[in-house]
Amino acid sequence: MTSSIRNITIIAHVDHGKTTLIDNLMKQSGSFRENEIIDERLMDSGELEKERGITILAKPASINWKNSRINIIDTPGHRDFAAEVERVLSMADGALLLIDSAEGVMPQTKFVLAKALKQGLKPIVVINKLDKSDQRADEVLDETFDLFVSLDANEEQLDFPVIYASGRSGWASTEIEGPRENLNPLLDLVIEHVEPALMDKTKPFAMLSTLLYADSFLGRSLVGRISQGTAKANQQIKAINLRGEKVDEGRLTKIFRYEGTKKVPIEIGEAGDIVVIAGLEKANVADTICDIQINEPITATPIDPPTMSIKITVNSSPLAGTEGKKLTSTQIRERLIQEAQNNVGISFAENENKDAFEISGRGELMLEILLTQMRREGFEMTVSPPKVLYQNSDSGEKLEPIEEITIDLDEEFSSKVIDSMNRRKGKLIDLKDTGKNKKRLIFHAPTRGLMGYTSRFLTLTKGTGVINRIFNSYGKFEGEMEGRRNGALIAMEQGKAVAFAIFNLQARGEMFVTHNDPVYSGMIVGLSPKPGDMIINVLKGKKLTNMRTQGTDENVVLTPVRKMSIAEQLSILNTDEALEITPNSCRLRKAILDPHERKRLAKI
Repeated sequence: MTSSIRNITIIAHVDHGKTTLIDNLMKQSGSFRENEIIDERLMDSGELEKERGITILAKPASINWKNSRINIIDTPGHRDFAAEVERVLSMADGALLLIDSAEGVMPQTKFVLAKALKQGLKPIVVINKLDKSDQRADEVLDETFDLFVSLDANEEQLDFPVIYASGRSGWASTEIEGPRENLNPLLDLVIEHVEPALMDKTKPFAMLSTLLYADSFLGRSLVGRISQGTAKANQQIKAINLRGEKVDEGRLTKIFRYEGTKKVPIEIGEAGDIVVIAGLEKANVADTICDIQINEPITATPIDPPTMSIKITVNSSPLAGTEGKKLTSTQIRERLIQEAQNNVGISFAENENKDAFEISGRGELMLEILLTQMRREGFEMTVSPPKVLYQNSDSGEKLEPIEEITIDLDEEFSSKVIDSMNRRKGKLIDLKDTGKNKKRLIFHAPTRGLMGYTSRFLTLTKGTGVINRIFNSYGKFEGEMEGRRNGALIAMEQGKAVAFAIFNLQARGEMFVTHNDPVYSGMIVGLSPKPGDMIINVLKGKKLTNMRTQGTDENVVLTPVRKMSIAEQLSILNTDEALEITPNSCRLRKAILDPHERKRLAKI
């Protein structure tokens, strides 16, 4: 057994290099055999995480260093998964605040750091990517100090140690120009600066369940830090919720500890260590897992409420059942309930008939990831346009979620972006010159106006701008906002689209279908540049005659169809429209497919 345990979490903005840094820490500390084949970005183990290069789920790992054991918890860097971060902080005794030496302090850094400081953690500041040509480590350090001050850090927290590193190159140094050999200085600083987890081993066993994994062999696996006592295999345990009510009771069948990224079975888990336990079927995240004699729950950090919701129903289009295997409302319901149990950031509600389900989350990306995962599992469903969740103030005033948007862009595009943000009721809070003809703009804007804004922003800045958003607060309702200006081009009947028809209709607007794509009556096949919907026939073939001369047949050239993500497609929907999602396709459609029924309802 190691003599002491340090539990640390890594806080960083998206793409500031924390997962790469953990890779190198584990390689250099001897967590792998010499001939072991190791993937890049080890901690991003999920399929979507590897594809998108982002961390979605918080995951623990462990390193043995100089007869101490360091448990490292990798946290997501994207604001939509903030609920993961908030829970994980309760397991940590210290934090590494990782900041890019060129980009500096970004919104997600600010958000998670505020939570960490409130919990009394004393962060170590790691200024990463020092091998970048545009690094400005000294300025970034000043920005970091200002951030600590603005977040009301206490004297001890303000006296933070600083280390300079390059996670990719695998070195850390206490000086900017210091020796660049390995990451040992960082590991030594963690041992020196972070207090060991001092927990009472004599009291009865208790731990707060922080993460939940579904395991096909073990059933529900709960991850948490043992707050007191020791956990032994086969001991009788129970789970109590935040109100102290018993949720579940059973036998502790298995205990695991992390060695590197692997789970290793152990007989006894000691206070202060992060363990995985199995044996309880109903226990959930934020429940206290404890000895039978304990009745007081451990206090859990309250999770910030969701700000956006979507409604999910069965796929009711004429093409339903042609691609997916999971089609019924019962299957969709079970999957969504399971997601709401595993993911604290999501809440689930249903109507009386249990055939329409409302899922609420922290942002577009969180909801998009859920829909993408379900799609890959073989589900078919219809999704309504996202809507923001309003609140009422004590005086009865309507409040809506307001986000802080940080934009880095070339100076030449700033006026266009400011104009586009003004239209979305955004207010410019700050404008900084970051050198080399670049500007940093900070806005406060309602979440309503920002749905699908990223793609518009990339068009305005010709793909060179960087935009970061984070929930700021609930603010005064900003009044009505104009929706999509473009009318929909709606298919007239069911069949397969014909190139000849699409070619002749291209002048009417942007088409979403190409030759041989299946369409049906009420499906949106394009967008018109003018307001007002238009019903068009994309099945009309060319009438052939028996008189043919050379040059009669023109070459049909179709404009390539724009590939849109689920989030983009949801963002362009009007209130009377929906998105049909199947394993192979995403189709925009009218909520009511029959044109006569739509007209009748419009009159009402």
